[in-house]
Amino acid sequence: MDSNSTKRVHRYVTNDFTVRAAVVNATHVVKEMQTLQNTLPFPTIAVGRAMVGAVLMASQLKNGQQVGVYVKGNGGLGAIYAEAHFEGGVRGYTPFPTFQPPNYDDGFSLKKSIGNGTLSVARHLPFQKQPHQGTVSLVSGEIGEDIGHYLVQSHQIRNMVLLGVQLDNVGGVRSAGGIIVEVMPGVEDRVVDILEKNYQAMQAKILKDLHAGASEGELIAPLLQGLPFTELDHNYPVTYYCPCNKDRVVRALETLGEAELEDMITKNEKADITCQMCGRPYEVSVEELGEIKDKLHKNSLH
Repeated sequence: MDSNSTKRVHRYVTNDFTVRAAVVNATHVVKEMQTLQNTLPFPTIAVGRAMVGAVLMASQLKNGQQVGVYVKGNGGLGAIYAEAHFEGGVRGYTPFPTFQPPNYDDGFSLKKSIGNGTLSVARHLPFQKQPHQGTVSLVSGEIGEDIGHYLVQSHQIRNMVLLGVQLDNVGGVRSAGGIIVEVMPGVEDRVVDILEKNYQAMQAKILKDLHAGASEGELIAPLLQGLPFTELDHNYPVTYYCPCNKDRVVRALETLGEAELEDMITKNEKADITCQMCGRPYEVSVEELGEIKDKLHKNSLH
């Protein structure tokens, strides 16, 4: 894939508007998540799949909208969250970044590690105080199938969802990406039969092709074979994005109060703070702590 095509979601629609699809190579953002959060193999795969799924679903929304995916199970890796915006920003997180299963007898299947539980999907619309949220029981714990189940149960949309994260021999992210194909409600059975036939023929091969570096067009063409389709414009780069920033960190430190800040300054301790949601680290120097304390003191005098 060329460098530009790998940085965005590619969206497609059949010419009769009965089927829509999206494909993404999200290797770079899943790698960034792993680098920031130091996730071990199982958490990397779980959070990575959730990130890819969120990016694909968000790409089918509209400007300013975002989607959150929350997997909650009773296993050792029982909480995974990912959030993505229509404009391509995505982040992911688990509170269990160092989780390891007792053994690897089941390979990298997530089912036992996540356990029984639920998948919640929240769609955030601009100027709307509360998001639209739907929750379904987990059907496999592998995340892709669970997102597919949610789309059927909550939106009556038949679909195919394939999400993959491949690791290298030391547990680093080698590739990550996925495909979503959605059939609009009321579509005639002929179209569904064509898609199911294509899917059965390609299912075992398609993620291998993705990890091998096939282009988005090469990945989607076999799935939509027999259904003329067109690629839609969607020129938003996929980036690892979180609204956290240094200013927010400073505001959080202000809540410590003058005495606590003075204690840190006396001990010559800089503040190292990590965003819980994205893993991005922030450093606040002793000099900056002094400025924060002075600001608090001046404000207290007013």
